[in-house]
Amino acid sequence: MKRIGLISDTHGHIDEKYQKYFESCDEIWHAGDIGDIEVTDYLAKIAPLRVVYGNIDNHILRAEFPLNQRFVLEGVDVLMTHIGGKPYAYTANIRDELKRRPPKVFVCGHSHICKVQMDKRLNTLYVNPGAAGVKGFHDVRTIMRFTLEKGMINDMEVIELGKRA
Repeated sequence: MKRIGLISDTHGHIDEKYQKYFESCDEIWHAGDIGDIEVTDYLAKIAPLRVVYGNIDNHILRAEFPLNQRFVLEGVDVLMTHIGGKPYAYTANIRDELKRRPPKVFVCGHSHICKVQMDKRLNTLYVNPGAAGVKGFHDVRTIMRFTLEKGMINDMEVIELGKRA
C-alpha cells in the first residue's frame, strides 16, 4: 500500500500546509508548473517525488524532470503529464499514447480545475488536482491524497488549502 499526495500548478508558491497534508504520504506527485526548484526541494524533504515539468517551467526544471512519466506502482499503471486536456478531449501531445496503451490512472494539471472523472471509453481514471499556487484564475487552492493498493485506487480526497489570494 502506498499513500500518494498529488499537487500541481504551484507556480513557485510554497505553503506550509503541504507538510501537514503530505507528511503521511509515501510519495508526492507534482503534475507540473512547479515554478521554482525550491518547491520541489521543499516537497522532497517531506516524501520522495515523482514530477513532470509544465509549460511555465524554466530550463533548470526541464533538465531535472521529464515532460511525461509512465510507471506502475502497487499494480496501478499511471501516466502523468502537465497538459493533458480532459476526458474525451485530450490534447494532441498525449492522445495517441492514451489510446494505444490506456493507463489505469491519467494525471495532469494545467487547467487549475480540480477534476476526477472516469473515461469509460478508455477505462481510465482522469485525475487533475487543480492548482495549489496563488497565480491563476482559480478561486480555491487544492491538492489531493489517495491510496494505491493491489491495483486499486482508494480513499481519494480533495483538500482545500484556502482562497487563492
